[in-house]
Amino acid sequence: MISKIILNDRTIDLRSYEEEKVNGLYKVSVDFDVKSDDYHDIATLLYSEFFEVKIPERNLTFRGVIHNYSTSLTNLYVKDQIGQYKLTLIEVNHEEKD
Repeated sequence: MISKIILNDRTIDLRSYEEEKVNGLYKVSVDFDVKSDDYHDIATLLYSEFFEVKIPERNLTFRGVIHNYSTSLTNLYVKDQIGQYKLTLIEVNHEEKD
């Protein structure tokens, strides 16, 4: 199983990973835990418009955008909370990269 994804140089440990191609573009869906200590950094990261996506175990790199996103908790500012995040990223085609 794929255990890590790197988004804009931030490494995230994964609970699950799915990959497919849609119209020739990569689409990856991941689940991961976010601890309250990391919540602000992850939330800020996910506000990015574009992501440099790296899947080291697949030797896969692409530029992507969020296709779908959800979390089990909306307020992780409470100490020692852990939220489960579901994130789907889709590769942008060449016209959208510029």
